[in-house]
Amino acid sequence: MRMITIHWAFHRIPQSVYLLIKSFFQKCRISCQSLTYNHFMDQNYAADVCMEPMFWFVDNFTYAIGPLFVIAVVGLTASVVVLAYWIGVPYWWNRNCYMCVILVIIGHWLLINICFHYYMAVVTPAGYPPLGELIPEAVSICKKCIAPKPPRTHHCSVCNRCILKMDHHCPWLNNCVGYRNHRYFFLYMVYMVAGVFFVILCGFDLAYTMIMLTPSDSDEPELEGHSVKINKTGALIPVTDSQYLDSFLLEDDTVLEYISPWRRRAVVYMALINSGVFVALGLLSLWHSQLIGRGETSIEANINKAETARLREIGRKYKNPYNFGKRKNWLIFLGLVQGRSFFKYVLLPSAHEPIGDGLTWHTIHDEQIDEWP
Repeated sequence: MRMITIHWAFHRIPQSVYLLIKSFFQKCRISCQSLTYNHFMDQNYAADVCMEPMFWFVDNFTYAIGPLFVIAVVGLTASVVVLAYWIGVPYWWNRNCYMCVILVIIGHWLLINICFHYYMAVVTPAGYPPLGELIPEAVSICKKCIAPKPPRTHHCSVCNRCILKMDHHCPWLNNCVGYRNHRYFFLYMVYMVAGVFFVILCGFDLAYTMIMLTPSDSDEPELEGHSVKINKTGALIPVTDSQYLDSFLLEDDTVLEYISPWRRRAVVYMALINSGVFVALGLLSLWHSQLIGRGETSIEANINKAETARLREIGRKYKNPYNFGKRKNWLIFLGLVQGRSFFKYVLLPSAHEPIGDGLTWHTIHDEQIDEWP
């Protein structure tokens, strides 16, 4: 009978487990790399495939919920205007009636511009290439529409059609921002930022007084019997006329009125809404201002950035063919050509059409470009 001796090597167990785990992860890495190991697929395409459910949701539901966003914009704007009439106008009228008239005039000028440009941005089509017609200016064929695409035209997956000089699809407008309504969209943002800043500036003292200095009804104990007022001697005077409000004295003998909780909540609501809109639309307006100054849309900004990096690698410099300089870019965007004035066509509501037809575009390579506009 032969005896067998078994040697247990416990010290090798950790190394074996490590090698097993390492081998498993190497196989996973090789499997992932094999998915992109061809000319027609890369890591970016694989990421797009993984995000396809999100793209599907945006394409199918953004257009459906767009009307709700429009209703939300109208409702929030109307609420701010109503509260300004309820609280702001009486405050300034009691403080200085002449200043109140001036502020009301400025406020209505801003409100008219806000309403006009938002309405025009919503109802004005962004501009579409003509269907069933030969377009000599076409530079490519849309793979989704199977139709010619003029320069600066892109396909909107939400609207499911090509848009002339497309910038983006805005759910807050329930519309694409493109050739025909880009100016309305931008001026709406500018006037909205100016409007909320105007409300914040005019209502800062009122909000500070109401929120920080004046106690609400819930801060004071309820008194049984008649309402009372505190005069400058500190005596309690019964008040039976409802037109008088309770008040109290600060150390400097300043008399402040008690403010109802509803007014305080309304002021807090105004402060939050206006501050949020000012920051969000303010940053968006600054970004679009930079794009307009460079003569490009948000889509073209990404294209130009990629093209600049590609040409830099081969020692060449990319130049945007639609960048005529900041001043001329702004004149073209605002349509201030052929004697149109800034006061009449920008400071006042104007429905003038943009330059050109959206199918052809002047470039920096055109001859006698200095004569246009």
